[in-house]
Amino acid sequence: MKIQIQHSVLLCLLNLAYLLALSGGENTIQLPTKFTRNSFPDGFVFGAGSSSYQYEGAAEKGGRKPSIWDTFTAEHPEKIADHSNGKVAEDFYHHYEEDISLLKEIGLDSYRFSISWPRIFPEGKIRRGVNWEGVKFYNSLIDKLLLNGIQPLVTLFHWDVPQTLEDEFKGFLSPNIVNDFSEFVDFCFKEFGDRVKHWATINEPNLMSMYGYAFGFNAPGRCSDYVGNCTEGNSATEPYIVVHHLILCHAAAVKLYREKYQASQGGVIGITVFTAWMVPKYDNVASMKAASRARDFLIGWIMHPITYGDYPATMRYLVGNRLPKFTEPQAKMVAGSFDFIGVNYYTASYTEDLTSYSSVNISYITDRRVNFTTEKNGIPIGEQTGCSWLYIYPKGLYKLMLYLKRKYNNPVIYITENGMGDSSSLSLADALQDRLRIKYHHLHLLALLKAVKQGVDIRGYYIWSFLDDFEWDMGYTVRFGITYVDYRNDLRRYIKQSGFWFKKFLQKENRTSASSSLDSQ
Repeated sequence: MKIQIQHSVLLCLLNLAYLLALSGGENTIQLPTKFTRNSFPDGFVFGAGSSSYQYEGAAEKGGRKPSIWDTFTAEHPEKIADHSNGKVAEDFYHHYEEDISLLKEIGLDSYRFSISWPRIFPEGKIRRGVNWEGVKFYNSLIDKLLLNGIQPLVTLFHWDVPQTLEDEFKGFLSPNIVNDFSEFVDFCFKEFGDRVKHWATINEPNLMSMYGYAFGFNAPGRCSDYVGNCTEGNSATEPYIVVHHLILCHAAAVKLYREKYQASQGGVIGITVFTAWMVPKYDNVASMKAASRARDFLIGWIMHPITYGDYPATMRYLVGNRLPKFTEPQAKMVAGSFDFIGVNYYTASYTEDLTSYSSVNISYITDRRVNFTTEKNGIPIGEQTGCSWLYIYPKGLYKLMLYLKRKYNNPVIYITENGMGDSSSLSLADALQDRLRIKYHHLHLLALLKAVKQGVDIRGYYIWSFLDDFEWDMGYTVRFGITYVDYRNDLRRYIKQSGFWFKKFLQKENRTSASSSLDSQ
């Protein structure tokens, strides 16, 4: 079923509303007279994203074995807002042909998805067997995308560690994971790399570590007992160990691809980083330094090593010997280990200084010496969405782009996630009329365009998310998709108004140059 709307009327009304709403104040962004994909450089890619555990379902079908997320949601349902899991999710495994038709209808150039490690290697290691039924699924998905003129951007790891490796040596807490990950990605490059030209090694290593090992909110649910409701873990050491091994996995994968596949396959490889913009709460040196520390502990934690070969000096000073060290060969392998950076941006927060804070209960959380808030003098940092943590702050995306350009040598950037959630309590009719999501994307695209015009090397923009999905610890309580999934009615799909807005936005250009640009970079 397709919902038809009056595109031109809606666009005119939105442009008028934005001109009035943004005529002044902190979030002021200059609106072009006409704003379509033609406003962006030739070859700029527009896509939408997904991930295996959040989308595929078929968790116990097709030869797949459990990941840490299957175990976590089964053993700790209380840590998921609605006690749900990804066993069925949107059943993309069985609906992918229908979903590709919707991608094509909207007019998107690219689709970002991840490959489920336990669907390819059910026991985690190649020597324990390849699940060829899983391989067949991804081959069919890639071929179907290309047949419809949609380029794949493939994430090799989006948090679903095979449970067998977690049981064997605690997954990313052990350096043993590097060899197993290298075998997995080697297989993927060899099997799919003749058609996949954009690879992201790991999705958000910083967020996976924070939520899985500092707070204990996400799989595998580890943290210190003084931080959260965890049965085991150490929030003062494990987050740093896990990120260290994730970075080594990333760098090993990049080295392997560059040495063995890149010349013949002609693709590029990078990593995606979770980001947020930090705004000093007060106009003083302490708040500004707090914002800088917060950026180092979130963004620099990943970006500094893969650019320069070591962690930020701020982290070295504050974390001390709890922060792992790269050997000289490792530092050489890690530095410069990307062709592009995937930036996942949603929102911003205010920062306050906490350098005077002292506690025996040290953790990644306290090491930053920063207090985060979302209001100042009773006024929120931006308009709130259906997620309690997510406020609309497009200026943060613009500022972030300039920051990355200046601090990390003007890297090639793809915005690999940008989006907002609605409450799942909305009726179908109300959920389809998602005007706030249209506003969110419109404003962030304007902010991005402003950064492009100031010399930031941004090559593409991916909506999070293509479909409503399983949102980790939030379960199905929020909907991030531009396509509605009716979980009570056979998972039927309905394009939301935001999807039709993008369809209109993308119609303004001959798509040939954009859809082929992933091959030419």
